[in-house]
Amino acid sequence: MGQAFAAGGVIPGAIFVMNIAQVRRYAMSLAEVTEEPHHHFSSFRVGGKIFVTVPPGETHIHVFVTEDQRELALVLEPEGLEKLLWGGKVVGLRVDLASAQAAVVKRLVSQAWAYKSPKATRAGGGAGSGRTGVVG
Repeated sequence: MGQAFAAGGVIPGAIFVMNIAQVRRYAMSLAEVTEEPHHHFSSFRVGGKIFVTVPPGETHIHVFVTEDQRELALVLEPEGLEKLLWGGKVVGLRVDLASAQAAVVKRLVSQAWAYKSPKATRAGGGAGSGRTGVVG
C-alpha cells in the first residue's frame, strides 16, 4: 500500500486511489488498446475485445478478469470491489474508484487486458501505445 505524505510526515493509514483520468491513462498505455463507446458506457478494448467498461458517472469501472483472479481479489483486497453481474451471471468485478487502492486497480486492469488480449499482443508485453478508437 502506498503512503501519503503531509507537511508533518506520513499520514497513517492513507491509501492512494485512482480517478477515471488516471485509469484511462493507464489502460491506454497497454499495448494495442483502443477506447470506444459501448452503448452508454465507454470501453477499453484489445484485439476488439472489451476488458474494461466505464459506466456513466465515471465513479466505477467494470473489469473482466478470470474467475480465479476475481475470487482472489475479493478475498485479498475486498475494499471497493464487488462481483459484477450480467443476466444473473458473474462476469467480472465492479470497482469503486473512490475506495479501491490504486495498485489493486492497476493490477486488475492489467489482468483483464492479459485475459482478453490476443496471444501475440501478450507476447509483446503490456506497455505500448494505446489509442482512441474510431467507431464507424
